[in-house]
Amino acid sequence: MQHRIIVLGAGYTGATAAGRLAKRLHREDVAITLVNAEPDFVERVRMHQLAVGQELKPRPFAEMFAGTGVEVKLAKVTGIDADRRAVTVVEAHSAGEQELEYDTLVYALGSGWNPQSVPGTAEHAHEISSRPGALRLRERLARLDAGQPVVVVGGGLTGLEAATEIAETRPDLDVALVARGGFGDWLSDKGRGHLRKVFAGLGITVHEHTAVTAVEADRVLTDGTPVPAAVTVWATGFAVHPIAEASTLEVSRTGQIVVDETMRSLSHPEVYAVGDAALVTGPGDKPLRMSCASGVPTAWQAADAIAARLTGEKLPKVPIRYFQQCVSLGRKEGLIQFVTADDHAVPKALTGRLAALYKEIICKGAAWTVAHPTAGMPVRRRRTVQPTPEPPMSRAHSMSTR
Repeated sequence: MQHRIIVLGAGYTGATAAGRLAKRLHREDVAITLVNAEPDFVERVRMHQLAVGQELKPRPFAEMFAGTGVEVKLAKVTGIDADRRAVTVVEAHSAGEQELEYDTLVYALGSGWNPQSVPGTAEHAHEISSRPGALRLRERLARLDAGQPVVVVGGGLTGLEAATEIAETRPDLDVALVARGGFGDWLSDKGRGHLRKVFAGLGITVHEHTAVTAVEADRVLTDGTPVPAAVTVWATGFAVHPIAEASTLEVSRTGQIVVDETMRSLSHPEVYAVGDAALVTGPGDKPLRMSCASGVPTAWQAADAIAARLTGEKLPKVPIRYFQQCVSLGRKEGLIQFVTADDHAVPKALTGRLAALYKEIICKGAAWTVAHPTAGMPVRRRRTVQPTPEPPMSRAHSMSTR
Protein backbone atom coordinates (compact mmCIF):
# COMPACT_ATOMS: atom_id res chain seq x y z
CA MET A 1 0.00 0.00 0.00
CA GLN A 2 1.26 3.46 -0.86
CA HIS A 3 2.09 5.89 1.93
CA ARG A 4 -0.45 8.72 1.64
CA ILE A 5 1.01 12.22 1.93
CA ILE A 6 -1.36 15.17 1.85
CA VAL A 7 -0.09 18.75 1.57
CA LEU A 8 -2.60 21.42 2.55
CA GLY A 9 -2.03 24.75 0.81
CA ALA A 10 -0.04 25.52 -2.33
CA GLY A 11 1.61 28.82 -1.54
CA TYR A 12 5.39 29.12 -1.59
CA THR A 13 5.86 26.60 1.22
CA GLY A 14 3.19 24.02 0.34
CA ALA A 15 4.09 23.89 -3.35
CA THR A 16 7.79 23.70 -2.49
CA ALA A 17 7.22 20.86 -0.03
CA ALA A 18 5.13 18.86 -2.50
CA GLY A 19 7.68 19.27 -5.29
CA ARG A 20 10.60 18.36 -3.05
CA LEU A 21 8.83 15.25 -1.76
CA ALA A 22 8.22 14.17 -5.36
CA LYS A 23 11.99 14.38 -5.94
CA ARG A 24 12.87 12.47 -2.81
CA LEU A 25 10.41 9.55 -2.81
CA HIS A 26 9.68 6.79 -5.30
CA ARG A 27 6.32 7.12 -7.02
CA GLU A 28 5.40 3.49 -6.46
CA ASP A 29 5.74 3.92 -2.70
CA VAL A 30 3.91 7.20 -2.04
CA ALA A 31 0.79 9.04 -3.16
CA ILE A 32 1.28 12.81 -2.84
CA THR A 33 -1.83 15.00 -2.95
CA LEU A 34 -1.61 18.79 -2.97
CA VAL A 35 -4.84 20.49 -1.86
CA ASN A 36 -5.46 24.12 -2.75
CA ALA A 37 -8.55 26.27 -3.27
CA GLU A 38 -7.21 28.13 -6.33
CA PRO A 39 -5.96 26.59 -9.60
CA ASP A 40 -2.98 28.94 -9.97
CA PHE A 41 0.07 29.72 -7.88
CA VAL A 42 -0.19 33.14 -6.23
CA GLU A 43 2.99 35.22 -5.95
CA ARG A 44 2.02 36.71 -2.64
CA VAL A 45 5.08 38.94 -2.50
CA ARG A 46 3.72 40.77 -5.56
CA MET A 47 0.20 41.54 -4.36
CA HIS A 48 1.01 45.24 -4.06
CA GLN A 49 1.88 45.19 -7.78
CA LEU A 50 -1.38 43.45 -8.66
CA ALA A 51 -3.29 46.03 -6.60
CA VAL A 52 -2.04 48.92 -8.73
CA GLY A 53 -2.93 47.31 -12.04
CA GLN A 54 0.16 45.37 -13.02
CA GLU A 55 -0.41 41.97 -14.61
CA LEU A 56 1.29 38.90 -13.15
CA LYS A 57 2.34 35.82 -15.09
CA PRO A 58 -0.19 32.98 -14.63
CA ARG A 59 1.24 29.79 -13.17
CA PRO A 60 -1.38 26.98 -13.33
CA PHE A 61 -0.75 24.10 -10.93
CA ALA A 62 -1.88 21.64 -13.60
CA GLU A 63 1.14 22.66 -15.67
CA MET A 64 3.54 23.08 -12.76
CA PHE A 65 3.04 19.56 -11.43
CA ALA A 66 2.45 17.75 -14.71
CA GLY A 67 4.58 14.61 -14.82
CA THR A 68 5.77 14.90 -11.21
CA GLY A 69 3.43 12.33 -9.69
CA VAL A 70 1.80 14.98 -7.48
CA GLU A 71 -1.99 15.01 -7.67
CA VAL A 72 -3.42 18.52 -7.44
CA LYS A 73 -6.85 18.65 -5.82
CA LEU A 74 -8.77 21.91 -6.11
CA ALA A 75 -10.66 22.15 -2.85
CA LYS A 76 -11.10 24.30 0.24
CA VAL A 77 -9.96 22.79 3.53
CA THR A 78 -12.74 22.94 6.14
CA GLY A 79 -11.37 20.87 9.01
CA ILE A 80 -8.71 18.54 10.38
CA ASP A 81 -9.18 15.51 12.63
CA ALA A 82 -5.58 14.98 13.66
CA ASP A 83 -6.47 12.09 15.95
CA ARG A 84 -8.09 10.12 13.10
CA ARG A 85 -5.58 11.37 10.52
CA ALA A 86 -8.21 12.84 8.22
CA VAL A 87 -9.02 16.21 6.66
CA THR A 88 -12.34 17.44 5.33
CA VAL A 89 -12.49 19.47 2.13
CA VAL A 90 -15.06 20.94 -0.22
CA GLU A 91 -14.09 20.54 -3.85
CA ALA A 92 -14.56 23.32 -6.37
CA HIS A 93 -18.09 23.38 -7.81
CA SER A 94 -19.29 21.03 -5.07
CA ALA A 95 -21.44 21.76 -2.02
CA GLY A 96 -20.70 18.60 -0.07
CA GLU A 97 -17.73 17.82 2.16
CA GLN A 98 -15.28 15.03 1.37
CA GLU A 99 -12.93 13.32 3.80
CA LEU A 100 -9.33 12.57 2.87
CA GLU A 101 -7.26 10.20 4.99
CA TYR A 102 -3.52 10.57 5.30
CA ASP A 103 -0.49 8.81 6.73
CA THR A 104 1.57 12.02 6.72
CA LEU A 105 0.15 15.54 6.60
CA VAL A 106 2.02 18.72 5.64
CA TYR A 107 0.07 21.74 6.93
CA ALA A 108 0.88 24.80 4.82
CA LEU A 109 -2.30 26.86 4.95
CA GLY A 110 -0.31 29.95 5.82
CA SER A 111 -1.79 33.22 6.97
CA GLY A 112 -4.04 36.09 5.96
CA TRP A 113 -4.56 39.67 6.97
CA ASN A 114 -4.98 40.55 10.63
CA PRO A 115 -7.60 43.24 11.39
CA GLN A 116 -6.43 43.14 15.03
CA SER A 117 -9.96 43.79 16.29
CA VAL A 118 -9.70 47.48 15.38
CA PRO A 119 -13.27 48.82 14.93
CA GLY A 120 -14.25 49.38 11.31
CA THR A 121 -11.27 47.58 9.79
CA ALA A 122 -13.19 44.61 8.41
CA GLU A 123 -15.91 46.89 7.01
CA HIS A 124 -13.86 49.72 5.53
CA ALA A 125 -10.22 48.65 5.03
CA HIS A 126 -8.62 46.76 2.14
CA GLU A 127 -6.07 43.96 2.45
CA ILE A 128 -3.38 42.77 0.06
CA SER A 129 -2.44 39.45 1.67
CA SER A 130 -4.51 37.56 -0.92
CA ARG A 131 -5.26 37.79 -4.63
CA PRO A 132 -8.99 38.51 -4.12
CA GLY A 133 -8.08 41.30 -1.68
CA ALA A 134 -5.53 42.81 -4.06
CA LEU A 135 -8.02 42.70 -6.94
CA ARG A 136 -10.69 44.44 -4.84
CA LEU A 137 -8.21 47.18 -3.96
CA ARG A 138 -7.25 47.43 -7.62
CA GLU A 139 -10.84 48.13 -8.60
CA ARG A 140 -11.25 50.70 -5.84
CA LEU A 141 -8.04 52.58 -6.69
CA ALA A 142 -9.05 52.72 -10.35
CA ARG A 143 -12.19 54.64 -9.38
CA LEU A 144 -10.38 57.31 -7.36
CA ASP A 145 -10.17 60.82 -8.73
CA ALA A 146 -6.99 62.86 -8.60
CA GLY A 147 -6.19 64.37 -5.22
CA GLN A 148 -8.12 61.80 -3.16
CA PRO A 149 -6.36 60.48 -0.04
CA VAL A 150 -5.11 56.90 0.36
CA VAL A 151 -3.85 55.75 3.77
CA VAL A 152 -1.68 52.67 4.28
CA VAL A 153 -1.71 51.47 7.89
CA GLY A 154 1.39 49.55 8.91
CA GLY A 155 5.07 50.45 8.84
CA GLY A 156 6.43 46.96 8.13
CA LEU A 157 7.64 45.59 4.82
CA THR A 158 4.14 45.09 3.39
CA GLY A 159 3.08 48.63 4.27
CA LEU A 160 6.24 50.16 2.81
CA GLU A 161 5.83 48.28 -0.46
CA ALA A 162 2.13 49.08 -0.76
CA ALA A 163 2.55 52.80 -0.08
CA THR A 164 5.43 53.28 -2.53
CA GLU A 165 3.80 51.18 -5.27
CA ILE A 166 0.57 53.18 -5.06
CA ALA A 167 2.37 56.53 -4.94
CA GLU A 168 4.58 55.69 -7.90
CA THR A 169 1.72 54.36 -10.04
CA ARG A 170 -0.75 57.09 -9.06
CA PRO A 171 1.25 60.27 -8.37
CA ASP A 172 -2.04 62.17 -8.58
CA LEU A 173 -3.24 60.66 -5.30
CA ASP A 174 -2.45 61.92 -1.79
CA VAL A 175 -0.76 58.88 -0.20
CA ALA A 176 0.04 58.62 3.52
CA LEU A 177 1.47 55.90 5.74
CA VAL A 178 0.63 55.45 9.42
CA ALA A 179 3.14 53.54 11.59
CA ARG A 180 2.69 52.63 15.24
CA GLY A 181 6.43 52.81 15.88
CA GLY A 182 9.27 54.84 14.43
CA PHE A 183 9.47 54.97 10.65
CA GLY A 184 11.92 52.24 9.59
CA ASP A 185 13.29 52.08 13.12
CA TRP A 186 14.51 48.48 12.67
CA LEU A 187 16.77 49.44 9.74
CA SER A 188 20.37 50.59 9.71
CA ASP A 189 21.12 54.30 9.46
CA LYS A 190 21.78 53.91 5.74
CA GLY A 191 18.60 51.93 5.17
CA ARG A 192 16.47 54.34 7.18
CA GLY A 193 17.94 57.34 5.40
CA HIS A 194 17.21 55.87 1.99
CA LEU A 195 13.66 54.99 3.02
CA ARG A 196 12.95 58.57 4.06
CA LYS A 197 14.51 59.87 0.84
CA VAL A 198 12.31 57.66 -1.36
CA PHE A 199 9.13 58.48 0.56
CA ALA A 200 9.87 62.20 0.34
CA GLY A 201 10.54 61.91 -3.39
CA LEU A 202 7.20 60.17 -3.92
CA GLY A 203 5.38 62.74 -1.81
CA ILE A 204 4.19 60.20 0.79
CA THR A 205 3.20 61.70 4.15
CA VAL A 206 4.41 59.64 7.11
CA HIS A 207 2.64 59.58 10.48
CA GLU A 208 4.98 57.70 12.79
CA HIS A 209 4.44 56.81 16.46
CA THR A 210 0.74 56.85 15.68
CA ALA A 211 -1.76 54.18 16.73
CA VAL A 212 -4.94 53.65 14.71
CA THR A 213 -8.00 53.32 16.94
CA ALA A 214 -10.72 52.93 14.31
CA VAL A 215 -11.32 52.93 10.57
CA GLU A 216 -14.26 54.78 9.03
CA ALA A 217 -15.43 55.07 5.43
CA ASP A 218 -13.66 58.39 4.85
CA ARG A 219 -10.95 58.59 7.50
CA VAL A 220 -8.67 56.76 9.91
CA LEU A 221 -9.03 57.65 13.58
CA THR A 222 -5.79 57.72 15.55
CA ASP A 223 -4.62 58.58 19.03
CA GLY A 224 -3.94 62.02 17.57
CA THR A 225 -5.43 63.88 14.62
CA PRO A 226 -7.76 61.88 12.29
CA VAL A 227 -6.27 61.14 8.86
CA PRO A 228 -8.55 61.53 5.79
CA ALA A 229 -8.84 58.36 3.71
CA ALA A 230 -10.94 57.67 0.64
CA VAL A 231 -9.21 54.26 0.70
CA THR A 232 -7.55 52.57 3.66
CA VAL A 233 -5.07 49.73 3.12
CA TRP A 234 -4.53 47.60 6.24
CA ALA A 235 -1.01 46.13 6.37
CA THR A 236 -0.24 45.65 10.05
CA GLY A 237 0.75 42.00 9.96
CA PHE A 238 -0.68 38.55 9.44
CA ALA A 239 -2.80 36.02 11.33
CA VAL A 240 -2.63 32.28 10.68
CA HIS A 241 -5.47 30.22 9.26
CA PRO A 242 -7.79 29.22 12.15
CA ILE A 243 -8.20 25.54 11.22
CA ALA A 244 -5.21 24.30 13.24
CA GLU A 245 -6.41 26.05 16.39
CA ALA A 246 -9.82 24.39 16.00
CA SER A 247 -8.20 20.93 15.98
CA THR A 248 -6.42 18.90 18.66
CA LEU A 249 -3.00 19.92 17.35
CA GLU A 250 -0.80 21.70 19.86
CA VAL A 251 -0.69 25.36 18.90
CA SER A 252 0.81 28.54 20.30
CA ARG A 253 -1.07 31.64 21.44
CA THR A 254 -0.83 32.87 17.86
CA GLY A 255 -2.51 29.72 16.53
CA GLN A 256 0.70 28.40 14.97
CA ILE A 257 1.45 24.68 15.20
CA VAL A 258 4.25 23.91 17.66
CA VAL A 259 6.96 21.90 15.91
CA ASP A 260 10.43 20.47 16.50
CA GLU A 261 13.53 21.27 14.45
CA THR A 262 12.31 19.00 11.62
CA MET A 263 8.95 20.84 11.43
CA ARG A 264 7.16 17.86 13.04
CA SER A 265 4.20 18.56 15.31
CA LEU A 266 5.00 17.96 18.97
CA SER A 267 1.53 16.58 19.66
CA HIS A 268 0.89 14.60 16.45
CA PRO A 269 4.05 13.17 14.83
CA GLU A 270 2.22 12.37 11.57
CA VAL A 271 1.75 16.11 11.01
CA TYR A 272 4.37 18.59 9.77
CA ALA A 273 3.78 22.35 9.63
CA VAL A 274 5.68 24.78 7.41
CA GLY A 275 5.77 28.49 6.69
CA ASP A 276 3.60 30.96 8.57
CA ALA A 277 1.53 28.10 10.03
CA ALA A 278 4.45 26.80 12.12
CA LEU A 279 5.97 28.17 15.31
CA VAL A 280 9.64 27.71 14.45
CA THR A 281 12.49 28.70 16.73
CA GLY A 282 15.39 30.33 14.91
CA PRO A 283 18.75 31.77 15.94
CA GLY A 284 18.79 33.28 19.40
CA ASP A 285 15.77 31.13 20.34
CA LYS A 286 13.53 33.68 18.62
CA PRO A 287 10.43 32.63 16.66
CA LEU A 288 10.92 33.11 12.94
CA ARG A 289 8.83 35.93 11.51
CA MET A 290 6.12 35.21 8.99
CA SER A 291 7.85 35.64 5.64
CA CYS A 292 8.79 33.88 2.44
CA ALA A 293 12.44 34.14 3.48
CA SER A 294 11.95 31.88 6.48
CA GLY A 295 8.99 29.89 5.15
CA VAL A 296 10.63 28.21 2.15
CA PRO A 297 13.53 26.77 4.21
CA THR A 298 10.98 25.22 6.59
CA ALA A 299 9.39 23.49 3.58
CA TRP A 300 12.79 22.11 2.55
CA GLN A 301 13.38 20.93 6.10
CA ALA A 302 10.00 19.22 6.43
CA ALA A 303 10.16 17.48 3.04
CA ASP A 304 13.68 16.19 3.65
CA ALA A 305 12.74 15.00 7.15
CA ILE A 306 9.67 13.15 5.88
CA ALA A 307 11.71 11.50 3.14
CA ALA A 308 14.47 10.59 5.58
CA ARG A 309 12.10 8.98 8.05
CA LEU A 310 10.33 6.99 5.34
CA THR A 311 13.51 5.80 3.65
CA GLY A 312 15.71 5.25 6.68
CA GLU A 313 18.14 8.00 5.74
CA LYS A 314 19.86 10.38 8.14
CA LEU A 315 17.65 13.22 9.37
CA PRO A 316 18.62 16.66 8.01
CA LYS A 317 19.83 19.25 10.49
CA VAL A 318 20.19 22.50 8.60
CA PRO A 319 19.80 25.65 10.72
CA ILE A 320 17.38 28.25 9.41
CA ARG A 321 18.73 31.79 9.54
CA TYR A 322 18.27 35.21 7.98
CA PHE A 323 20.58 37.00 5.57
CA GLN A 324 18.68 40.06 4.36
CA GLN A 325 15.39 41.91 4.20
CA CYS A 326 14.37 42.79 0.65
CA VAL A 327 12.01 45.72 0.11
CA SER A 328 10.73 47.00 -3.23
CA LEU A 329 9.97 50.72 -3.14
CA GLY A 330 8.07 50.96 -6.39
CA ARG A 331 9.54 49.64 -9.66
CA LYS A 332 12.57 51.96 -9.71
CA GLU A 333 13.80 51.91 -6.12
CA GLY A 334 14.58 49.23 -3.58
CA LEU A 335 16.26 48.50 -0.28
CA ILE A 336 18.23 45.40 0.65
CA GLN A 337 18.95 45.53 4.36
CA PHE A 338 21.52 42.93 5.36
CA VAL A 339 20.91 41.36 8.77
CA THR A 340 22.38 39.03 11.36
CA ALA A 341 21.29 35.40 11.64
CA ASP A 342 18.57 36.44 14.08
CA ASP A 343 17.29 39.26 11.83
CA HIS A 344 18.92 42.37 13.30
CA ALA A 345 20.09 45.03 10.88
CA VAL A 346 23.81 45.51 10.25
CA PRO A 347 25.25 48.75 8.83
CA LYS A 348 25.52 47.33 5.30
CA ALA A 349 22.58 47.98 2.95
CA LEU A 350 22.03 48.08 -0.79
CA THR A 351 19.87 50.89 -2.16
CA GLY A 352 18.52 52.42 -5.35
CA ARG A 353 17.98 50.78 -8.75
CA LEU A 354 20.49 48.03 -8.03
CA ALA A 355 18.49 47.07 -4.95
CA ALA A 356 15.28 47.06 -7.01
CA LEU A 357 16.92 44.70 -9.51
CA TYR A 358 18.23 42.52 -6.66
CA LYS A 359 14.72 42.19 -5.21
CA GLU A 360 13.24 41.43 -8.62
CA ILE A 361 15.76 38.64 -9.21
CA ILE A 362 14.90 37.11 -5.84
CA CYS A 363 11.15 37.27 -6.53
CA LYS A 364 11.56 35.73 -9.98
CA GLY A 365 13.86 33.05 -8.61
CA ALA A 366 11.42 32.07 -5.88
CA ALA A 367 8.52 31.84 -8.33
CA TRP A 368 10.59 29.90 -10.87
CA THR A 369 11.66 27.37 -8.24
CA VAL A 370 8.06 26.76 -7.18
CA ALA A 371 6.86 26.60 -10.79
CA HIS A 372 9.51 24.00 -11.71
CA PRO A 373 9.30 21.51 -8.84
CA THR A 374 11.52 18.90 -10.50
CA ALA A 375 14.24 21.32 -11.63
CA GLY A 376 17.07 23.03 -9.81
CA MET A 377 18.24 20.07 -7.72
CA PRO A 378 19.09 16.41 -8.35
CA VAL A 379 16.15 13.99 -8.40
CA ARG A 380 17.03 11.23 -5.94
CA ARG A 381 13.96 9.15 -5.35
CA ARG A 382 14.45 6.61 -2.56
CA ARG A 383 12.40 3.54 -1.81
CA THR A 384 10.54 3.62 1.48
CA VAL A 385 11.53 1.18 4.19
CA GLN A 386 8.79 1.94 6.69
CA PRO A 387 5.41 0.26 6.25
CA THR A 388 2.30 2.39 6.04
CA PRO A 389 1.08 2.85 9.63
CA GLU A 390 -1.97 1.07 10.96
CA PRO A 391 -5.22 3.04 11.28
CA PRO A 392 -4.89 5.49 14.17
CA MET A 393 -6.30 4.97 17.62
CA SER A 394 -8.45 7.79 18.94
CA ARG A 395 -6.49 10.27 21.01
CA ALA A 396 -8.35 11.70 23.96
CA HIS A 397 -6.01 14.58 24.72
CA SER A 398 -5.57 18.09 23.43
CA MET A 399 -2.24 19.78 24.12
CA SER A 400 -3.24 23.30 23.23
CA THR A 401 -1.13 26.12 24.69
CA ARG A 402 -3.45 28.88 23.58
